[in-house]
Amino acid sequence: MNDYYADLGVSRDASAEEIKKAYRKKARQLHPDVNPGPDAEAEFKRVSQAYDVLSDQGKRSAYDRGQDPYAGASGGFGQGFTFTDIMDAFFGGTAAGARGPRSRVQRGHDALVRLDVELATAVFGGEENLTVDTAVRCTTCTGSGAQPGSGTRTCAVCSGRGEVQQVQRSFLGQVMTSRPCQACRGYGDVIEHPCFDCSGEGRVRTRRELTIKVPAGVDSGTRIQLAGESEVGPFGGEAGDLYVEIAVAPHESFTRRGDDLHCRVEVPMTAAALGATLPVETFDGPVEVDVPEGTQPGQTVTLPGLGVGHLRSQGRGDVVVHLDVRVPTRLTAAQRELLVQLAAERGETDPEGRMATTGSHAGRAGKFWDALRGR
Repeated sequence: MNDYYADLGVSRDASAEEIKKAYRKKARQLHPDVNPGPDAEAEFKRVSQAYDVLSDQGKRSAYDRGQDPYAGASGGFGQGFTFTDIMDAFFGGTAAGARGPRSRVQRGHDALVRLDVELATAVFGGEENLTVDTAVRCTTCTGSGAQPGSGTRTCAVCSGRGEVQQVQRSFLGQVMTSRPCQACRGYGDVIEHPCFDCSGEGRVRTRRELTIKVPAGVDSGTRIQLAGESEVGPFGGEAGDLYVEIAVAPHESFTRRGDDLHCRVEVPMTAAALGATLPVETFDGPVEVDVPEGTQPGQTVTLPGLGVGHLRSQGRGDVVVHLDVRVPTRLTAAQRELLVQLAAERGETDPEGRMATTGSHAGRAGKFWDALRGR
């Protein structure tokens, strides 16, 4: 009879955990996939047999008494030594304890939908209506999947275990593997009379109306999580979460940069020169904007606190008004004469007073002012 303790390299009073660790170490060293030596298969089988005996309390007791641990077993080594036992020794799990029929009740999937909102909603926040097509619990069978008054019966193929076992021969002897039962799909029971409304799934498709609270400060791409508002799981399982992705529609007057809103306002040339007060429409209503005397094209005026609300803090961004100075393109004779007089008054009729010009450039500039005077 083999010395199983020596094969594993443990003492005779070794604990079950020490035996498992010793076998795991030996098996990794001697497995034929790792060790291609000519004796690897035989060595691996020898330590596996030692583990088969010493990891079983009944076999170990018989072996310690000098008896054949396989006495009465017709299959020799490998009888009852399953693939699960090997995996348990390698990874320290309890896979066998986790086996059995799986639950029909499952959590529903999460879902992602898009919600289009106006810029005003992003500025102040608000409520938006959303229509979603989703799955809800079947009211006829209340999620059981069976017709009212009926139920389930134990699967005759797997006897309620949810799995069937197959025995295959290998160099380890007989290796037993398990797979989900095809008859009951691993549930261990079968619905005798499926519900007509949900076809035995415990849920039906429907259209729902939701009211979404949109916080101020959202932007395109912002996602709002609604816990438990997605589809319910099969057989009355917990509903998944609904994620609403915001898409802010473009605005005809404002463009957004962070939490600031930018707009452009046309300013007449005379108003830019003399200064003026112009009305500007904002989301808070019309606001009077002071245009300073001598405003230049592209100059901006900031209206603080009238922009988009901050998403995660108090306050709001600003409205930035870009002033576009509008130069007239068509002048009457009287307007032209007034501009010529203004240019003369400001000393702008002499091109040399405005730019460094020589030669032909000066000649062209002079012709320009001659044309402006109507010469």
